[in-house]
Amino acid sequence: MTIFGKLLAVTMKKTVEIVGGRSILVLAGPTASGKTDLAVSLAEALGAEIVSADSRQVYRRLDAGTAKPSNEQRARVRHWLLDCADPSETFDAARWAKEASDAIAGIRSRGKIPLVCGGTGLYLRALLEGMSPLPPRDEAVRARLTAEAEKHGRAALHARLAKADPEAAAGIPPANIQRVIRALEVLELTGKPISVHWREGRDGGMKPTLALRLDMNPELSRERIETRARGMWPGLLSEVTALVPKVYTGAEPGFTSLGYREALACTRGEMTEEAGLAELIRATVAYAKRQRTWFRNQLDAEALDAAAGPDALLARALRLWEEAREKTAA
Repeated sequence: MTIFGKLLAVTMKKTVEIVGGRSILVLAGPTASGKTDLAVSLAEALGAEIVSADSRQVYRRLDAGTAKPSNEQRARVRHWLLDCADPSETFDAARWAKEASDAIAGIRSRGKIPLVCGGTGLYLRALLEGMSPLPPRDEAVRARLTAEAEKHGRAALHARLAKADPEAAAGIPPANIQRVIRALEVLELTGKPISVHWREGRDGGMKPTLALRLDMNPELSRERIETRARGMWPGLLSEVTALVPKVYTGAEPGFTSLGYREALACTRGEMTEEAGLAELIRATVAYAKRQRTWFRNQLDAEALDAAAGPDALLARALRLWEEAREKTAA
């Protein structure tokens, strides 16, 4: 048996010994860093089930541009919080944390380990640190902010948020206008940035046994993003053409995802397909940069080099898991 095989066998044996406890494993990282492949391999090795922490993968029917696990990967490992909302629904961190907590409770009841995997930092924060009590929606404020975004553009509204609350702006993509509006709404209603609310008076939260962070240098990140974007772009255009305007208007929350706004512009004749692809790549590279910064500064996690091969990544993750379990048991 190889060294890797022995490590896997020992980890599997000890995992069996601790299932049913309070263990939880978190795997975070920027888009196109290889989270899904590593999560599936880890889940198979540990007998875990995966809870997706991705704000775009919650939407049904939006598949081509959201990099959901493949059918083959879903057959190998059970996944939660995928395809659980219609694109017309607003799906925020509070709702996700509640449904993720329920999924984690169910996983534990079956004697399995919950593996929370995703790149939406605010979702992970809501789960791990708990939720801050925030004011309810104010439709008048939201209507005014929405009108401002329509008049001056989403980037202008995000720039306003960045000036008032840099921490929140770093974790919210400019294209996600619903979250930008919510952050500005909370600021207006309470006089405090939403990031301050995140740090104060949190209710709930759960401490992970181990948090892992996939990291990569900007050059590799751009290379992987460009390769994935070129591969998904034809399917994304076809998907949007099939859904808008036959089923949806394109103004629904689900269509704020990276790529969908560009694809919508192309299908409406507002942008060429080449320009749309270029904008998708540019926006995704910028988003990945914000993700890397957020995870380095906001998540207490062990770093993994995304440039390493699959076997090396899995072996290191399993070693770190074993070390974390030993510390927990000590």
